[in-house]
Amino acid sequence: MQATGRGYLPADRAAGWERLTALPLTALSLLFLVAYAVPILWPGLNQSWIQACHVTTMAVWALFWLDFCVRFVLHPDRRRFLRGHLFDLAVLALPMLRPLRALRLVTVVLNLSRRTEVWVRGRLGVYVAATTLLLVVVAALAALDAERGAPDATITSYPNALWWAAVTITTVGYGDYYPVTGEGRIVALGLMIGGIGLIGFVTGSLATWIVDRVAGRDQQQQAATAEDVAALRAEIAALRRHLEEPAGSARDRPAVQPETPVQPVTPP
Repeated sequence: MQATGRGYLPADRAAGWERLTALPLTALSLLFLVAYAVPILWPGLNQSWIQACHVTTMAVWALFWLDFCVRFVLHPDRRRFLRGHLFDLAVLALPMLRPLRALRLVTVVLNLSRRTEVWVRGRLGVYVAATTLLLVVVAALAALDAERGAPDATITSYPNALWWAAVTITTVGYGDYYPVTGEGRIVALGLMIGGIGLIGFVTGSLATWIVDRVAGRDQQQQAATAEDVAALRAEIAALRRHLEEPAGSARDRPAVQPETPVQPVTPP
C-alpha cells in the first residue's frame, strides 16, 4: 500500500482488504458448503447437529455480508462498486427468502471460482474442470434440497441428483430425472445457463488450440522447407565449383614446349 500525507489511499486499502480476506473467505466458503450439505446428505442426523449446521450457515452468511459492506466502504468509487456488484448484492439479499435459499450456494461458487482462477492462473484446463465439478456438486445439493419430500419428485437421492446435474450441464437431457418444484427449476435454469457457457468456453478454447497447433505446424513446415532449399542451393554451388575447378587449372597451367628431336649422326 502507498502512504500519503493523509494516510493510505482508498484503492490500496480496498486491495489490501481483499488480499487479507482471500484465504479466510475461501475457508468460510468450504465450511458453508459442508454445513449446507451435511443435513441434505444425512437427513436422519440428530436435531442438534442439524441445528448446528443451520447456525453455521447463517454465521458464515453474515460474514459474507460483512465482507461485502467493508469492500463497499473501502472502495474509492462506491457507485461504481455497486454497479459492478449488483449480482453479488442480489445473491446475498434474495436467499433470505425461504424459497430462494439455494441461491446462497451461488456466492460459494463465485468465491471459490475466483480463488481457483488465481491459484491455477495460466492453467485453463484445470480451472474449467474445477469450476465444472464444483457447479455439478453444488447444483446437485441444491436440487436434492428442493426436491426431496415434494409430491411426484424424481430426484430423491444424491446419486440421482448428481446424475441429473451432469446430464443437465452437458445439455444432454435424458429426462429420466427432472425437478418438479419451483426452487428446483430455478436451480436447473442456472445449471443450464452455466452448462451452455462452459460448453461454449471449452469449444472456443479447443478450437483456438487446434488453430494454434495447425498454424505452428505450418510455420515449422515452412521453416523446414526454407532450410532444405538453402541446403540444396549450397550443394549445387559446391558441385558447380567442383566441376569448374579442373578446367580452370588446365588453362592456368603454362604450356609445355615440345622437345627438339635429336638428329642422328652419320659416320664420315
